[in-house]
Amino acid sequence: MFGMKKTRPERRQGASLVRGALVSDSTHDQRLLDRRGPADWLHMDPWRVMRIQAEFVEGFGQLAELPQAVTVFGSARTKEGTPEYEMGIELGRKFSEAGYAVITGGGPGCMEAANRGAREAGGVSVGLGIELPFEQQMNEYVDLGIEFRYFFVRKTMFVKYACGFVTLPGGFGTMDELFEALTLVQTRKVTSFPVVLMGTEYWGGLLDWMRTTLVGSGKISPADVDLIYVTDDVDEAVRIITDADRNRSRQLQDEERAAADTVGDAQ
Repeated sequence: MFGMKKTRPERRQGASLVRGALVSDSTHDQRLLDRRGPADWLHMDPWRVMRIQAEFVEGFGQLAELPQAVTVFGSARTKEGTPEYEMGIELGRKFSEAGYAVITGGGPGCMEAANRGAREAGGVSVGLGIELPFEQQMNEYVDLGIEFRYFFVRKTMFVKYACGFVTLPGGFGTMDELFEALTLVQTRKVTSFPVVLMGTEYWGGLLDWMRTTLVGSGKISPADVDLIYVTDDVDEAVRIITDADRNRSRQLQDEERAAADTVGDAQ
């Protein structure tokens, strides 16, 4: 009947949807990382590698034809109508108008807002979901959605198919994604990859702690803090990403011309 409220538990597991008694009390990530119990995990892990490989192949295949994209992170708990939610909509819309696809984690809150802005602006709206112990549906504004079992596969997709990260206020998951991105930039695993934090009041204390405690104790260098851009202005965030993208494109063109000139001289 229409209007009936769901009573059975439900979970997405990769490409599958399971309900009721078929919903496991653990996730694939939990079972992969769990070393407790009998040694049969020695025989199971090689098969897990095949499943992990399949997730990489699926992600690469689905996302390879995307236009240039920006990944937007933020809390799943942000409510519709709040300033943070409205900022997410504006980000999604303006990046779409600038010609970028918008990638999020596909969930509610800030992720939904960015997907919504992209969708309403006629852009490409992408959601990369994850199997969680609690129910979380892919939001309705996603045009291309992929469900992952493993966090590390999903994180690879966030980075590989984006030219920058924009981070709205969020919790542990957002912090995890933020610091993973910063580590990749700091260690030059990715280059010309700006990381923008939206909300000077929200992120200000974190930046102060980095400068006083991390830099002050020598754990990072002062230049590492400069890897982060903080703003309240959506237009500025878009400009930071697009300027870095254009600079990277020019650099690649210069390298290609230099390589062609070298081959020409050799001939």
